[in-house]
Amino acid sequence: MAERGQLPPPAKRLCCRPGYGSACRPGQRAGGAGLASGALCAGPSSAAAAAALGLLPLGKTQSPESLLDIAARKVAEKWPFQRVEERFERIPEPVQRRIVYWSFPRSEREICMYSSFNTGADDPTAAAAGGVATAPGGAADPAAAADENRLPFRRGIALLDGGCVDNVLQVGFHLSGTVTEPAMQSEPETVCNVAISFDRCKITSVTCSCGNKDIFYCAHVVALSLYRIRKPDQVKLHLPISETLFQMNRDQLQKFVQYLITVHHTEVLPTAQKLADEILSQNSEINQVHGAPDPTAGASIDDENCWHLDEEQVQEQVKLFLSQGGYHGSGKQLNLLFAKVREMLKMRDSNGARMLTLITEQFMADPRLSLWRQQGTAMTDKYRQLWDELDSSNRPHRTVFTRAIEACDLHWQDSHLQHIISSDLYTNYCYHDDTENLLFDSQGWPLWHEHVPTACARVDALRSHGYPREALRLAIAIVNTLRRQQQKQLEMFRAQKKELLHRGVTSITNLEGWVGHPLDPIGTLFSSLMEACRVDDESFHGFSDFTDHVGQCKSLDYHHLPAHKLFEEGESYLTLAVEVALIGLGQQRIMPDGLYAQEKVCRNEEQLISKLQEIELDDTLVKIFRKQAVFLLEAGPYSGLGEVIHRESVPMHTFAKYLFTSLLPHDAELAYKTALRAMRLLVLESTAPSGDMSRPHHIASVVPNRYPRWFTLSHIESQQCELASTMLTAAKGDVRRLETVLESIQKNIHSSSHIFKLAQDAFKIATLLDSLPDITLLKVSLELGLQVMRMTLSTLNWRRREMVRWLVTCATEVGVYALDSIMQNWFTLFTPTEATSIVATTVMSNSTIVRLHLDCHQQEKLASSARTLALQCAMKDPQNCALSALTLCEKDHIAFETAYQIVLDAATTGMSYSQLFTIARYMEHRGYPMRAYKLATLAMTHLNLSYNQDTHPAINDVLWACALSHSLGKNELAAIIPLVVKSVKCATVLSDILRRCTLTTPGMVGLHGRRNSGKLMSLDKAPLRQLLDATIGAYINTTHSRLTHISPRHYSEFIEFLSKARETFLMAHDGHIQFTQFIDNLKQIYKGKKKLMMLVRERFG
Repeated sequence: MAERGQLPPPAKRLCCRPGYGSACRPGQRAGGAGLASGALCAGPSSAAAAAALGLLPLGKTQSPESLLDIAARKVAEKWPFQRVEERFERIPEPVQRRIVYWSFPRSEREICMYSSFNTGADDPTAAAAGGVATAPGGAADPAAAADENRLPFRRGIALLDGGCVDNVLQVGFHLSGTVTEPAMQSEPETVCNVAISFDRCKITSVTCSCGNKDIFYCAHVVALSLYRIRKPDQVKLHLPISETLFQMNRDQLQKFVQYLITVHHTEVLPTAQKLADEILSQNSEINQVHGAPDPTAGASIDDENCWHLDEEQVQEQVKLFLSQGGYHGSGKQLNLLFAKVREMLKMRDSNGARMLTLITEQFMADPRLSLWRQQGTAMTDKYRQLWDELDSSNRPHRTVFTRAIEACDLHWQDSHLQHIISSDLYTNYCYHDDTENLLFDSQGWPLWHEHVPTACARVDALRSHGYPREALRLAIAIVNTLRRQQQKQLEMFRAQKKELLHRGVTSITNLEGWVGHPLDPIGTLFSSLMEACRVDDESFHGFSDFTDHVGQCKSLDYHHLPAHKLFEEGESYLTLAVEVALIGLGQQRIMPDGLYAQEKVCRNEEQLISKLQEIELDDTLVKIFRKQAVFLLEAGPYSGLGEVIHRESVPMHTFAKYLFTSLLPHDAELAYKTALRAMRLLVLESTAPSGDMSRPHHIASVVPNRYPRWFTLSHIESQQCELASTMLTAAKGDVRRLETVLESIQKNIHSSSHIFKLAQDAFKIATLLDSLPDITLLKVSLELGLQVMRMTLSTLNWRRREMVRWLVTCATEVGVYALDSIMQNWFTLFTPTEATSIVATTVMSNSTIVRLHLDCHQQEKLASSARTLALQCAMKDPQNCALSALTLCEKDHIAFETAYQIVLDAATTGMSYSQLFTIARYMEHRGYPMRAYKLATLAMTHLNLSYNQDTHPAINDVLWACALSHSLGKNELAAIIPLVVKSVKCATVLSDILRRCTLTTPGMVGLHGRRNSGKLMSLDKAPLRQLLDATIGAYINTTHSRLTHISPRHYSEFIEFLSKARETFLMAHDGHIQFTQFIDNLKQIYKGKKKLMMLVRERFG
């Protein structure tokens, strides 16, 4: 909020000499010698001053305050100084001094409020103190502490403590000084000039030469302000400058002006000359006004008394936050601004309303608002997150302003309401339980029947505007009302229970839930009651001594404070706070529409539970938990944990997890019953209860059977998974509990990834290193894993391979019977590929045999199951499983032959050449060359290599097949060459095969080591003649194909290709003639390609 080195605004007060003119002020200040001399600010006693400033509590001062100081302090708080001057004929100088002295702010709380964001604590003292930031566990949070130390208030304290404040001078209602900013690593030392104007204990304007642009006062303004508050006796105090000037004669005034101009001639000389010219002009405007302004003379009667707020910076900051788009990064800053508004309102500072108005104006000025309106974009998820302070709602035809407008119609004149908030003793023991909206309950305590969010908004308003006791009284009345309504609802449901359960229908009791509501009714009640648990009477007013808390960490210990008049025996603010939180969290409510509203439901629930977790449960609180858990289980449609709930009811997983962990040490049966009831997630069920339209007078029904858009469904499912995991962990060692939890998981969780996570969690818990494996929990883990396998068998899942491997590991830990079982039932769990390549292969590995310490009989039993699985998989998916089946069956002759026959049967129709070549190579490697040859010939029938595919991946397989045939003998080679000629049209591949076949004699080392004759095969006879002709033909066809679209840059490459072709031509007895004719033919056909044909002639003639 520091104004960037600007001149202070012109003074509104006009001061003149007595008798100067008819418009002079009627009162006059008492003159006297020494008025221009400085005087210290200290009053009659430094201890009294300290007490007045709050440094020492009243009643503990060393000497009593004087009547002058008491009166001056009160006048300084309430009266503008002009009114004081006009009220009294003469004002003695000591009185003036004491009024001026007491007019400066006395509390550091307000300085902090205008120089730092509220930390978010419910207690304003702790928030303002800026104490050491703590993590949720109570340990110091370094990151939060670092952020806090960068706040202007904390930096200002550091500057003050470092002795950086100097030249402090108070002239009337104006304070000035210099603050030295120490040199940093990259910045030199700087001296900032600070000026502060004040009136009636409020800073009204600030000026600093640091150039800071922010909503807050800069650290230099903070340092100077705190110096004046903490060290008033070290500040020289002068009366307003006009008083000093009144004491000067003409010569003194002239000397004063000339010296002032001389010292500052570069800055003020033009202004001085202009003023002189106007004063010397008889008709100038300045001569029409009596007196002259004095910036140090205090406020005039018409001046508004409020703290300085840099409105322009507020607008700029909000505009900046909005311009960042998305509102996720800027949302925190905007929430802090709203928190600052609340803080100001709580201090009864008028700037709170002004700041909220400025924020509102910037929202409405956002250009995207009109753009969204033109596009027809709903505002619910765009602006709603910024408008929770003014409300938004999901009900049809309601805008974000609807509830704000409705709030204008609220009044506080109801006599019953006035009695509730004004007295702790308001009771009535004449109780009649025959009306719906009683004013008092059976104990005589007042009740307040109103729409719950609206009633809680009243509590929030009282707290926000500095009426904490009144807010607390109303909060207690609302909680008592909710408890009575809860009991009535239970009785009502019990009367209808048989009918509702028989029909299997339910109704939602509240379309607009309390947790996640824009007005946060439950959070408001909880905070109000919890605040009363940890503050004393004085600080509960919100104005406790601030200085005592500076630098301290506010304790988060909560206590059962002595019984309130309106409590039952043993009850306290703490028990009420906990109970109302449980009531709100357990309320059955419809999931709202829209991403933001649904996120808010989850977020608010987690925030409330987080606050509850800070409370250490004692016997009293455990009773509350038991009471509410029982109610939630028995309350039917009024509870989110009722026996039958609506399909779109907000799930209770997060809340139930908290209830479970809280109740488990005290009442395990109730804990499990509650958690198991909460496991359901009906929105994912294909059949769900419908709404009950039969009792519209007390239940709001919901239209059923539409698929809702739950944007937070993934988060909800993860919370469901967390609840299940918590129960599994707690149930370790308890067979009955584990079976019950397993059954609940299998029934209610519909996400395979979450069930897999639970299976892994159970496996980890069951196999902890420091204990023997829990076989029951291992079986639960296996059962969950099997369910995952069944769920993902026919769907794509990128983690499927990981899941399969994990399941085999889990089954291994369970034992050999589990491995045997998953192999025998593989078709319901795995694909054929998974069953052979992962499951059976892992089961048959040496590591598994060693891990399970299997004997020969057990090994053979597993091997038999693995072979059976392999053959079944090969029959079902020979393309992908044949090789694995052969591998698994190779130690059993019958199984191996069966697998081989499956391959042969599938080769003609269902298998590709690459699969057949792979199996053929396997057969050769295992010593079955004739079977390899058979499979290679079958593979060749599936292959087709065109003329330009000289880099095809199957080329190596073709060369290998030909080499295998060549090694087996002439007959085998003669049989495969026709297949090669038919399948391969690529000239370079054919020439390579031809060359290899002519290097050695076929069958040089045949089967059974039999040696063949050493005679090479003739190229003039079959089968090589057929291969040679095919190769020459391929070169001719390829040549014509390449010449069709050849470009000059490929000419040299083409000549080399013809050279290779000539080598093949020359292998024939008449090859020279054929090649010559071929070249002549090219020259004739392609004579238009003159340059290319010239190159052909040069190389080939």
